[in-house]
Amino acid sequence: MIDDDSRNIFALSAVLKAKGFLVLSSSSAYEGIQHLQNNQGIKVVLLDMMMPDMDGYEALRVIRTDEKIAEVPVIAVTAQAMLGDREKCLEAGANDYVSKPIDVDYLLEILNRYN
Repeated sequence: MIDDDSRNIFALSAVLKAKGFLVLSSSSAYEGIQHLQNNQGIKVVLLDMMMPDMDGYEALRVIRTDEKIAEVPVIAVTAQAMLGDREKCLEAGANDYVSKPIDVDYLLEILNRYN
């Protein structure tokens, strides 16, 4: 999980761990990309699209152009739920999209596709 808001990381990590998922978290896109490059066993990434320094769109460009991690599924997580935002995330390289506040049941359904 890559999210600059520690409250989001804490809350979602707790839910996912309770459901049996092993969760690695990063508070910046740079750190998250390093986790991906150094941990070959990561099955899916939850990527906040609105972060300072490097946003989710730029992070997706980096991920998708790095042979080592390009195939890792990425779920865009964003508070932006305007018309066209889902399509924008998918066009940028995300495999799926979840808007905040997160519907945990829907997120679990998506995660189970990649598990």
